[in-house]
Amino acid sequence: MIATINCPDLKSWSTDGKEFQLIDVREVHEREICHIGGLHVPMGDIGQYISQIRNDIPVVVYCHHGQRSLYVCTILATQAGFTNLYNLEGGIDAWARMVDARVALY
Repeated sequence: MIATINCPDLKSWSTDGKEFQLIDVREVHEREICHIGGLHVPMGDIGQYISQIRNDIPVVVYCHHGQRSLYVCTILATQAGFTNLYNLEGGIDAWARMVDARVALY
């Protein structure tokens, strides 16, 4: 089972200075619309970036609504053995609605 984190809790992590790695698995054209930072790794390219994903701190994966990021978390857990994964509930869409209205909705 993949852990989840909601947007307000992720904002708290950031505000409190908790160390974590953020990974955006959306496509390039989506990232150009808006982003909340993090390593950009389109979902289909995740295998090429395994060495850049940390295993010593929590890793939060996000996409538009949370489905692709959940899939990537599952792949990272089952095929690469990561245990510190969190899927951002609702993705960047939820972030824009709940945390930062400056982030574009699309």
